[in-house]
Amino acid sequence: MKLFLKRHCSSLPSLAALDRPRSFSSDNAAEIVRLCRARALSDAVRLLNSTDPSGVTNKPGLYGSLLQTCAAAGSLDPGLQIHARVIKSGLDADGFVGNSLITLYFKSSSDISETRRVFDGLFAKDVISWTSMISWYAKVGQCEDSLELFWEMLGSGIEPNCFTLSAVIKACSELGRVRLGWCFHGVVLRYGFGSNRVITSALIDMYGRNCCLNEARRVFDELLEPDAICWTSVISAYTRNGLYEEALECFYYMQRNHLKPDNFTFGSVLTACGNLGWLKQGKQVHSKVITFGLCGHVVVESSLVDMYGKCGSLDEAQRGFDRMINKNSVSMSALLGGYCQSGKFETVIQLFREMGNADLYDFGTIIRACAGLAAVRPGKEVHCQYVRRVGWRDVIIESALVDLYAKCGCIDFSYRIFVRMRVRNLITWNSMICGFAQNGRGGEALEIFDEMEKLGVRPDYISFVGVLFACSQTGLVDQGRKYFTLMTEEYGIKAGTEHYNCMVDLLGRAGLLEEAEKLVENAEYRDDPSLWEVLLSACTTNTNSASAERIAKKILELKPDHHLSYVVLANVYRSVGRWTDALQIRSLMDDRKVVANRRIHLATEQHTISLKANQQLLTPSSICRHHLHWGPGTIITTGFATVIDLPAPSSPDQRLLDLAVSRIRLITN
Repeated sequence: MKLFLKRHCSSLPSLAALDRPRSFSSDNAAEIVRLCRARALSDAVRLLNSTDPSGVTNKPGLYGSLLQTCAAAGSLDPGLQIHARVIKSGLDADGFVGNSLITLYFKSSSDISETRRVFDGLFAKDVISWTSMISWYAKVGQCEDSLELFWEMLGSGIEPNCFTLSAVIKACSELGRVRLGWCFHGVVLRYGFGSNRVITSALIDMYGRNCCLNEARRVFDELLEPDAICWTSVISAYTRNGLYEEALECFYYMQRNHLKPDNFTFGSVLTACGNLGWLKQGKQVHSKVITFGLCGHVVVESSLVDMYGKCGSLDEAQRGFDRMINKNSVSMSALLGGYCQSGKFETVIQLFREMGNADLYDFGTIIRACAGLAAVRPGKEVHCQYVRRVGWRDVIIESALVDLYAKCGCIDFSYRIFVRMRVRNLITWNSMICGFAQNGRGGEALEIFDEMEKLGVRPDYISFVGVLFACSQTGLVDQGRKYFTLMTEEYGIKAGTEHYNCMVDLLGRAGLLEEAEKLVENAEYRDDPSLWEVLLSACTTNTNSASAERIAKKILELKPDHHLSYVVLANVYRSVGRWTDALQIRSLMDDRKVVANRRIHLATEQHTISLKANQQLLTPSSICRHHLHWGPGTIITTGFATVIDLPAPSSPDQRLLDLAVSRIRLITN
């Protein structure tokens, strides 16, 4: 038995030998590096733990490869183990290992302060260490910290490289600090990085994000051979600033230079096609997406849904959304936005109920759909869910709420939300101005406009539409003239048909028909039938039959199928005893098969009542052609309507309908 044990056990290692790792040869080190390159992290760590690396001469390269593999895999636990080995080996002073540690903690840890602690603990910080930390700060949105660290780097005597400058330029872009970005542009030229495509792309993006398109284009044109990234940057800059045709032109030249677009290029191009409403070109871009094999990318697919939705091709948008494997909040927002833009408000609310939980970006679209329906109850439901899930302090959502409650007639509640807002943008001010104007409180609308000007907010096209409409509804002729002149001369805003409609309606209500007609004749849009229709509406309340006849004939020339012109002209002839001419107009109307058919919709939260008014026409209004606010939660929708102060009814019954018809003067033949 002793002989047996001696024979069979003498060859086994001792327990001490089992605990001691095997010696580490150069072949083991090469094998670990090979496993790291193959992304076989677990095998590399297992081999490292089973051997003794004390004999390895290139430990920094070995540990650096392991740390970078852990960072690429996002595995913090093995990275912590290797970090401990680094400290034990005294390699934390090595630059390559230290930079690999920074990368590991940023990519594997959710707290950037951990990365900063590692960075601060490095014994030797080179330009790569500083650049990595500056870039990480910019990437997570802590751009102020990124710039502060850059100044600290310069103070330590480290010269920046092209990647450092690219990172701080990106930080300036995010912060909107264009002047500082100009300074960095000068530093770029001083260090001779003007032809570096990484920096050039960052400069184009910075100028594009901050509405400096001339500078962005100048930087791009100075490149001898711009690559696909630079082309994508300039296309994105044009798209972001609303120059969609220029963006598509750049995409065309990019194709001619045989450069391969990526998913971000197609995202910007599809956005441009959608905003232009160019469905044919959008389909052509879609075919290129398929050709380049980018159909499965979420950015491209969301852009396709957005493009088809904005072009009114809702079936294609829905099919594109249904084909998506990875749906996110952006794709859902694109689909909801398409339905909302096409007036499918009920579908938007239905999808919202099916979703269960809406994203922050979805709330704005859903609230706009409720505003389009003047549905205050679903709007309050969405409002409550928004407050419960998100809280307050989102200027886009709160601006949409101001608009919602104003369109539903709850103007006081709309104003309370407006007052509570800490941050207001131009859309917020416009919503409040138009809300007061549409609810018959023109004086308060003008006060809001004056307050906006005092705070330094520059009014735009929509602002003056609301102001002029407020003047029209309250009969403020002098103020209307003043604001119209202010718009064109001081702010340089070109007057559109909406502004002329408001002014014509204002002058017509005041009985200044000659001035109103002269304004229309001198307008750039003198051939727009809507201007003459508003002027014709004013003639119906005036005894000047000659003006009414002249204007009605003008509308017949511009718009032969407009029934109101025939009816008003026939009534004018009857009023002066020209019965033969009245019959001729009636015969002409029948010959051209012009039928006056309008419906009055009394929409409330419960149901809708419709009144068919054959050859009974409502008086045209300047702006509120489609919506008549009746009271909280109630709206009248007509072909042409004038805002009239009516008592808020308790229930939409037949008595209410009779009241509506009796209070609105219908022109009959």
